[in-house]
Amino acid sequence: MKNNNTEIKNTSFDELVKIFTDIHDEDFMKNFMECLFTPAEREDFANRWTLVKEIDKGTTQREIAKNFNMSLCKITRGSKELNKEDSAFKKVLEMYKNK
Repeated sequence: MKNNNTEIKNTSFDELVKIFTDIHDEDFMKNFMECLFTPAEREDFANRWTLVKEIDKGTTQREIAKNFNMSLCKITRGSKELNKEDSAFKKVLEMYKNK
């Protein structure tokens, strides 16, 4: 049963990825995300994106923690993800900055 649940969850995750890439209307995407995620989950997503942008700008981890009331552990994780070779964070940041 547990393996089946994992498979179902993985399939659902893959479906969500496809849905996110298929939606090209910002207002509709925002509405969908507001339906799908709780306010706390949306705040967590926004915080993660904020910390990635701040790290990219050169803001120190301690400054980010202080300014945005975030744990150093979460910031360190974001920093590690950003610095990985072939980082998706880095690619998305570059796409975002070039718009």
